[in-house]
Amino acid sequence: MRDDGSVSYALLRLVLRALMRLWRVRVEGLENVPRSGAVLLASNHLSFIDSLLIPVVVPRRVAFLAKAEYFEGRGLRGALTRVWFRALGAVPVRRGSHGEAMASLLVALEVLRDGDGFGIYPEGTRSRDGRLYRGRTGVAWLALASGAPVVPVGLVGTDKVQPVGSRRPHLAPVTVRFGAPLSAAAYESLAAGAARRALTDDVMAAVAALSGQEVAPGYAPTSSR
Repeated sequence: MRDDGSVSYALLRLVLRALMRLWRVRVEGLENVPRSGAVLLASNHLSFIDSLLIPVVVPRRVAFLAKAEYFEGRGLRGALTRVWFRALGAVPVRRGSHGEAMASLLVALEVLRDGDGFGIYPEGTRSRDGRLYRGRTGVAWLALASGAPVVPVGLVGTDKVQPVGSRRPHLAPVTVRFGAPLSAAAYESLAAGAARRALTDDVMAAVAALSGQEVAPGYAPTSSR
């Protein structure tokens, strides 16, 4: 990582791990996550807590993209939010235009080239109806550009912990499933666009098998956050 927040990250992990026990978190397939080297963790996205849960259960540091607004709040609440996301290793990004999306991918690529773990939601946003939407090809672009393996992740039950519209978490059982890694090398013989689409679709098929979600026919609405 580019910062030196390993101590705060470790302390926050301990606090969150204690809290996660209340939700009876079950973890499956953790042996599929490499203990070192660059790796992409590609997950479905059902709740705000997803970006807290994955770094807690994985025995290595994992960065996620986070909206820049989380780092720009004012007053005590804004300061606490900044400390929280920085301790988690979150990377602030602005979203909206194609240029901003590309800038986010370049930040993620830098993390991977440093040999670290990076978490990504290929759907691009949280699912509001519980279905799994088509993956956007940024995950494959990162895998092909960095050579990092992609570990599919299926989250089950996090939408019950923090349902859409709820401001406080609820107690509910949660399962985190890690699937077998997919190697970008298997797609390098294809044309660039075809390789990105094929790898992304295979990642999403693996996520669907792990999460058990109904698969939606298209992309998630961009306004669903």
